[in-house]
Amino acid sequence: MTVRVLVCDDQALIRTGFATIIDAQPDLEVVGECGDGRAAVDLARRLKPDIVVMDVRMPVLDGIEATRLLAGAGVADPVKVLVVTTFNLDEYVYEALRAGASGFLLKDAPPAQLLHGIRTVASGAALLAPEVTRQLVGRYAARIRPAGNPADAALTPRELEVLCLIAEGLSNSEIAAALVLSQETVKTYVSRILTKLGLRDRVQAVVYAYRNGLVT
Repeated sequence: MTVRVLVCDDQALIRTGFATIIDAQPDLEVVGECGDGRAAVDLARRLKPDIVVMDVRMPVLDGIEATRLLAGAGVADPVKVLVVTTFNLDEYVYEALRAGASGFLLKDAPPAQLLHGIRTVASGAALLAPEVTRQLVGRYAARIRPAGNPADAALTPRELEVLCLIAEGLSNSEIAAALVLSQETVKTYVSRILTKLGLRDRVQAVVYAYRNGLVT
């Protein structure tokens, strides 16, 4: 099954590069390109791609607001969004994830990582690069006011432990090693956490943990 991709970036060279890399894959197809967030929203609603590869800083409408309109809370038919960013834009990542993005990548990631990210998010999984989570999200934890949501009281001590490790950017295999558990057991814990807290994916779990002061 071909994954239909919409590429949105205001830099034509990057946009063309992404499209060329994506279209070269037999299981991926670029169905549209655009250079601003408003066009991304309009095209996504018209073309109904499986995933939007979204830049953050763009004219007319930035990538965060475009993501909120396409994948945010209350959107009837949300579109999966993979946000691309650079280190000097990392202050936007937290807001992009809160807006409903299913993951993020750095713009200087190798082509193989971009393709892996698209396939991962399109499959319904979240992509939160472990090696940059602490830098991109953790750095701004001090600015995030706890929401005071008592929902995490429903979690068991072990589930809270797993949630905190997710927020620190650990993968399932790393969590399994840290807690001396099987990966299947960790997957079960992750599923229970998402269900109990009413979260969509691991990305939302990270945002929840920082938002509620579980990780500092």
